[in-house]
Amino acid sequence: MTWNWQLDGWIVTAGVLCAVASALLGNFLVLRRLSMLGDAVSHAVLPGLAAAFFISNSRSSLPMFLGAVIVGILTALFTEWIRGVGKVDEGASMGVVFTSLFAFGLIMIVQAADQVDLDAGCVLYGAIELTPLDRLSLFGFDFPRAVWVLGAVAIINLFFVLLFFKELKLTSFDRSLATSMGFSAWAMHYALMVLVAVTAVASFESVGNILVVAMFIVPPATAYLLTDRLGVMIFLSALVAAVGAISGHVAAVITPTWFGYQSTTTAGMMAVMVGLFFTVALLFAPQQGLVVRWVRNRALSLRILCDDIVATMYRQHERVSSDSSNGNARTISRAYLADELFSSRLQLWTALRSLSRRGELRQQDDQYQLTLLGKQHAQELVRSHRLWEQYLVSEASLDAAKIHDKAERLEHFTDRSLRDNLSDATDTPSFDPHGREIPPEHNERPS
Repeated sequence: MTWNWQLDGWIVTAGVLCAVASALLGNFLVLRRLSMLGDAVSHAVLPGLAAAFFISNSRSSLPMFLGAVIVGILTALFTEWIRGVGKVDEGASMGVVFTSLFAFGLIMIVQAADQVDLDAGCVLYGAIELTPLDRLSLFGFDFPRAVWVLGAVAIINLFFVLLFFKELKLTSFDRSLATSMGFSAWAMHYALMVLVAVTAVASFESVGNILVVAMFIVPPATAYLLTDRLGVMIFLSALVAAVGAISGHVAAVITPTWFGYQSTTTAGMMAVMVGLFFTVALLFAPQQGLVVRWVRNRALSLRILCDDIVATMYRQHERVSSDSSNGNARTISRAYLADELFSSRLQLWTALRSLSRRGELRQQDDQYQLTLLGKQHAQELVRSHRLWEQYLVSEASLDAAKIHDKAERLEHFTDRSLRDNLSDATDTPSFDPHGREIPPEHNERPS
């Protein structure tokens, strides 16, 4: 690929400006659970475009821009009005408004198409590849008109987010609290909707409906998976949007050549790239990624199984040799553990290997015994379990016959400090409610 700034540079610039302008507002659409409103506004402005042409008999940008913005604002107003009057949810009201207006707009555009080259495809898919050809000179600079328009919209959106960050944050998370503090949730909502409509309309001619809808939602949703801080989320969404726009144009030129084609639509490929970024975040985000959560759950399951193994061996040694100081040196077979813990062969093998590497188990053929380190670990677990049982009976007044499962879950997350608190709260008991001895801490002598 040979990079030509006069062509590729302006195409990428227009795409980045559209992506960033949309993503800045899209964060608050996602937080307010109004993700589909950007799509609704983007589709519903079609009658505004057609009406502007019928009134002005021209395709000049200003009348069509104003017509689309007016209808976009009306879309937000009608959506809120239907939701309030009809007592329906936001999604249903959006569906009623945008499908009706979109269908009406398509009929109007078909009628207009007999007199002028005005079609729905131009609105839906745009012509970002033609951006460098339509130029406008302002302040002594000759830039593509789409760059001027989208640049102005991006700056307006940025200043809106910066100036009203606190108000947008409060009204997005708790409208009642914002109102009680003197912030108008209603004003913020409609200001946001006006800017959404302006951004969508400004993007139609150059990048089309598909890209602007994708940029409203996908970059903010990606950032939402990566962080819990709103400021960081806004920055990450703008970064994802910009990188998606740049990589999308490169991919639109390069990827089709692998399959014998020359190129594909840049706007569509930009949307595809941010979709890929979202997929990666969905799988590998540090806290919410599906793969990361699966690995974390598997690691937790392995840790709990290791705890259960050493605790089971400790209890078995207690039963078979309660009066022998060497009873804990006896071995237990893998088959016994599998039957006792209802564990699969692979899970049990993995847990036993992990315990052996940590020096808590010693293996002799198919038999295992606790080492001193393993005995200390098991003693802590059993002590935690029996202290929890005593606490649940004495402090929570639960039936002693129904506390084992609860204590079983809690024992895996009880450290030394919590064990000491449980012991103090239950007057340092020596036996649990079932009459079994509560082991001392491994560095303490039994009382």
